[in-house]
Amino acid sequence: MMNLGTITTEMVVGFFALFFLTKILGKTQLSQLTPFDFISALILGELVGNAMYDPDVHIWMILFAISVWGILMYSLEILTQKSMKFRKILEGTPSIVIRKGTMDRKQMKKNKIDINQLQNLIRQKGHFSIREIDYAILETNGSISVLPKSDNQPVTRQDLKLSQEETTLPVTLIMDGTILTDNLPTAGVNEEWLLKQLKQQNIHSAKEVFYAEWKKDEGLFVMKEN
Repeated sequence: MMNLGTITTEMVVGFFALFFLTKILGKTQLSQLTPFDFISALILGELVGNAMYDPDVHIWMILFAISVWGILMYSLEILTQKSMKFRKILEGTPSIVIRKGTMDRKQMKKNKIDINQLQNLIRQKGHFSIREIDYAILETNGSISVLPKSDNQPVTRQDLKLSQEETTLPVTLIMDGTILTDNLPTAGVNEEWLLKQLKQQNIHSAKEVFYAEWKKDEGLFVMKEN
């Protein structure tokens, strides 16, 4: 029977080994996982979980299993990046399930998706009728991309012949009462300027601020601590 110390040690080692493995394999959002990625994650979790509670399995065996699995996954990632053919086999290809406003029943049957599922996916994109859709593409991760018919597309500045404005990202300067000094140069400001701006709003310390961000043409936005 395993003691608590052994279980704790193996859990800590397994945790950091899996953390290190995810760092090597790169960032992938859950919504971007392919079916193969999802199954691989389940198998790896089951493998490590069972090994930790087996008294006959030592830490080095867990590390070895994670390493082998990591090498296999990393090799597959490299192959999918370098080979279009292999990527197609492993990840599949997107399918057009609505073409020129008409549902492609052959593609729907091939991808095992029914009308109710298609309607659900379309509603998640903000469209409540299939009649509004010109094209719909079922992506390899199971999500859907839609191109609405011209009558249902939002009006753009170009349509109204308005001048285009530069798009800028907001920069977070204070979070939970702490000044993010690394972000100050990105905003083109310094700590002295920031504190001066806070004083103008009767705020005497950054610790009084829950959140503050700066955006070009909109200036400084401050949310105080409650």
